[in-house]
Amino acid sequence: MGGKLIVFEGIEGCGKTTQLQRSCQWLTEQLGIEVISTREPGGTKLGTEIRQLLLHGEDAVCDRTELLLYAADRAQHVEGFLRPHLEKGAWILCDRYTDSTIAYQGYGRGLDLELIDQLNQIATGGLQSDLTLWLDISVEVGLDRMQKRGKSDRIEQASLDFHHRVRAGFAAIAQRDCDRVVRIEASGSEDAVEERMKRALSQAMSRWGLNC
Repeated sequence: MGGKLIVFEGIEGCGKTTQLQRSCQWLTEQLGIEVISTREPGGTKLGTEIRQLLLHGEDAVCDRTELLLYAADRAQHVEGFLRPHLEKGAWILCDRYTDSTIAYQGYGRGLDLELIDQLNQIATGGLQSDLTLWLDISVEVGLDRMQKRGKSDRIEQASLDFHHRVRAGFAAIAQRDCDRVVRIEASGSEDAVEERMKRALSQAMSRWGLNC
């Protein structure tokens, strides 16, 4: 069985981290193998330090610096974690990947999309997800969920307009890359969303010639 990279994407409060954990357990049961979870930023030791700078650092981070720090985290993650595990046949579930940079730094911050594509290519060496699950929810609902959790990070504290632009970015990506990106309606209970995730994963595995 070959390795697979499955990415979970979405705006703040969409529930992707919770659903990734649930999907990890379900896939482990279905496939009978260990399914690995990771995240960006922060999937490596160096990445953990970069994550702290990006999300919780005391110094202000300008937009271009933010973009480059995400690219540095991704380059380390791909070479130090993702590729080695995929080459061994591992299935990896990743909390955010290249589409987040396009949505947040491209559509959200307004940085040049062509430049972001070039940086993503450099950072990944061409490694794309086999499947991206985009958990889509309204900005207002997502931010309300985050506020109820307490203290928010630097990205979560951005303006409402910023988060709307990010959601529009994910929508544009899903429309452009419909063969790779599957939209998941993320409103409703966690159990209801989990069932939608299972259907999407089952359909993908069927396409890959796997029965579940």
